[in-house]
Amino acid sequence: MDWKFLEGLLSGVNKYSTAFGRIWLSVVFVFRVLVFVVAAERVWSDDQGHFDCNTRQPGCTNICYDYFFPISHIRLWALQLIFVTCPSFMVVLHVAYREDRERKYKAKHGENARLYDNPGQKHGGLWWTYLMSLFIKTTFEITFLYLLHHIYDSFKLPRKVQCDVSPCPNLVNCYISRPTEKTVFTYFMVGASVACVVLNICEILYLIAARMVNLKQQGSMRTPSKRKPMDYDGCKASLS
Repeated sequence: MDWKFLEGLLSGVNKYSTAFGRIWLSVVFVFRVLVFVVAAERVWSDDQGHFDCNTRQPGCTNICYDYFFPISHIRLWALQLIFVTCPSFMVVLHVAYREDRERKYKAKHGENARLYDNPGQKHGGLWWTYLMSLFIKTTFEITFLYLLHHIYDSFKLPRKVQCDVSPCPNLVNCYISRPTEKTVFTYFMVGASVACVVLNICEILYLIAARMVNLKQQGSMRTPSKRKPMDYDGCKASLS
């Protein structure tokens, strides 16, 4: 998978993100993508080849491996990173749509005419798009964490598993290669995913709070000031 292409696309999201969004991007790149590419893929590269079972029955080892590892951790994390980062492109596409409308508006009404003060400013529909992308990213993160725990019953990999699936002749013991190292990387990736969920929730609360403050300020500016009661005595004196 070309992670540099994904990094190039997400770097465009950075300029439209809040402070929490920039921290989220840093966590994704440094603690997830880089760790995934540099270390995690190598740790799981020999997982099936070194999955040993105490039997000579043809096909038993492969069936037991498929039974305990229906999907590899690496492939599940790769899918998770793709699904989690894709909602950010909604914001980029919305800004590109605004910029195209701005260009057409200027071509029709002149260069000095403006449809938006800033196409990348999170107001109106773009605010809703940004908020929706955060909810989708958070949902994907929680869903993949649940799938990882549901498939393997725990984030900790056991040293030995027992299998009696056909064509195994009886209950056989199977041993996972480097279970401690894989467990460490699993907890690390899960912790990074949880940190991303916390950052997304903080950004959602920040956007809603900033929007409420903005609306309150706009409402106070539109409220007409109360007129002072007229001083009739003073008016009579001036007229006289």
